[in-house]
Amino acid sequence: MEKRGEFMTAVIKFISTGGYSGYSPIAPGTAGSIVGIFIYTFIFRLNPSLYLLLIVIVVMIGVWSSGEAEEIFEKKDSQEIVIDEIAGMLISLFLLPHGFFIVFSGFLIFRIIDIVKPFYILEGLPHGFGVMMDDVAAGISTNLIVRTFLFLTS
Repeated sequence: MEKRGEFMTAVIKFISTGGYSGYSPIAPGTAGSIVGIFIYTFIFRLNPSLYLLLIVIVVMIGVWSSGEAEEIFEKKDSQEIVIDEIAGMLISLFLLPHGFFIVFSGFLIFRIIDIVKPFYILEGLPHGFGVMMDDVAAGISTNLIVRTFLFLTS
């Protein structure tokens, strides 16, 4: 295990816990997803290329910080780590029409998929990849489900 200073440990905890939302005593994954929606409200108008770049950056930082946080918390995919839910929500809502129904539907579908964990096999990936990739897959699935619903109802 690598020795890290107190400052770096604090940075890793702040990032991986989604600004400490992962410390919520009730449903930390849901709290992290809400942080994802909060971030989305500031970025949904971005050029799609910039939004996608932001997703890639969040996922890359998430892989690093969640891998480090697993060592700090001494637990694989500790419930305090919610950067994966934040990335998953940003992916869930990517290039969808903006509106309460879409955001709420995306949130509900993402949380159901995240809780049911149909992509649990991805959790076996090493370091922070295992933490992040099941939520990336859940976000992609959520996005496709909402798109399909919108297509079928238009």
